[in-house]
Amino acid sequence: MNIRSLCNTEVVTARASDELSTAAALMRDRHVGYLIVADPLPLGGWSKPVGVLTDRDIVVEVLAKGVDPKSVTIGDIMTRSPVVVEETRSIDYALHEMRRIGIRRIPIVGAAGQLIGVLSIDAVVEHLAKELADVSGSIRSELRIEQNFRT
Repeated sequence: MNIRSLCNTEVVTARASDELSTAAALMRDRHVGYLIVADPLPLGGWSKPVGVLTDRDIVVEVLAKGVDPKSVTIGDIMTRSPVVVEETRSIDYALHEMRRIGIRRIPIVGAAGQLIGVLSIDAVVEHLAKELADVSGSIRSELRIEQNFRT
């Protein structure tokens, strides 16, 4: 299974030139703690991820340092050139990349680098839980069938 099937395609994006208050308002209004900072691509209405911004970035880099939020743009504190994973890669590969750099979410891109979605640890855990439930159900069915057959 590739990761496109697990990623959230309703991604909240912003521009690096946007004010930090815009990012904070987006996060509040859309109930997210993670924004993809994107530039438009010339064709097809797609965008390319150029950075990421988390609610933690805002707290650690601005609020905790006493910086005036009105004097900061998203581009001033975003993580530039984020690690991305192509949509055709495996879940294992994406998890390896996430573990390697210590993140819980990763942008998913198409072959041309266009933003497709975001893969989160939560989505992976939910997928794995469903698969484990299927395994567990198979074991229970096997035992039930064997008991009915042997009695």
